[in-house]
Amino acid sequence: MKKPLFKLDEQVYEGVHGELTESILNVKCIRLKPNNMLLTREEKSVITSEKIEDLAVKLLKLAVTELPPDVKNALKRAYEEETSEAGKTQLQAILENVEYAEKTRTPMCQDTGTIIFYIKAGVNAKGLDLFEEALRKATQRATREVPLRPNAVNPFTQKNSGDNTGRFIPFIHWKLVPGETIELTVFPKGGGSENVCTLGMLVPGEGVKGLKRFIVDAVVKAGSKPCPPNIIGVGVGGGADISMKLAKEALLRPLDQPNPDPEIAKLEKEIYEALNTIGIGPMGLGGKITVLGVNIEYAHRHPASYPAAVAFQCWAARRATARINPDGSVEFLTHKPI
Repeated sequence: MKKPLFKLDEQVYEGVHGELTESILNVKCIRLKPNNMLLTREEKSVITSEKIEDLAVKLLKLAVTELPPDVKNALKRAYEEETSEAGKTQLQAILENVEYAEKTRTPMCQDTGTIIFYIKAGVNAKGLDLFEEALRKATQRATREVPLRPNAVNPFTQKNSGDNTGRFIPFIHWKLVPGETIELTVFPKGGGSENVCTLGMLVPGEGVKGLKRFIVDAVVKAGSKPCPPNIIGVGVGGGADISMKLAKEALLRPLDQPNPDPEIAKLEKEIYEALNTIGIGPMGLGGKITVLGVNIEYAHRHPASYPAAVAFQCWAARRATARINPDGSVEFLTHKPI
């Protein structure tokens, strides 16, 4: 019997009676009532594990070899504003290093960090189940090809995996948002700046005054260890884990984008100016510029708690982001593609 044809949205579909057959598996199906006729339209996924892997390798290479424009501009501005001769010399060396890394496509720092990914996934996006394995393979590939220093060590056996992968590494943060696009960010986090990240449960009654003191104390205590000038991410509220998560996410916000809340933006500027008076200076050798920026994120807190976290990022503030559209096309948001 000849199969009937149906027209829907200016496209012609072939009706199929009865049970699904092997020929129409893995295709989009539309069931029409009242005759229960099944219409099919072949729809191949344009997002594959290979495409995800290739994109992640490119983002990793971009992140470790080329700083985003906002960070480069902040370093140039720091050089212009620095008044210490020693500090200016360090900033000049940093800028020359940044230029050379970008020109030769070699990592700007020998510590290429712990590999962390942030995925902002549209709830209607396809291929989300492919990401975790693809990102693991991409990390292994990038370790060989970029190359990246192997930085994944078992904390009990002290054995290095050799390829930057291991239990929960690379670590992947997921966030679901409306839509069909997928935004992928790679965030290689260096060990020196990570070692001075700090968490505190402050006295609620001290409020913002106590928070300011906590941030300044953290930067003074860190000194030269996080390779200043640093970017300071501050997370406030929620709980202990939430505040540190927010502090790390704050490091992803470009330096030329102040907090959308005017009062918090004002606080960011105030703390930024205060930290640049303490004299630690570039690479801890003294000078005016200790931080490149302060980014604050917050969550509502329990009445009895005031959790606060300070996350440090070194001058090599590496991150790279791309957006995958529903048709599989890719937009690089932080860098020009290579």
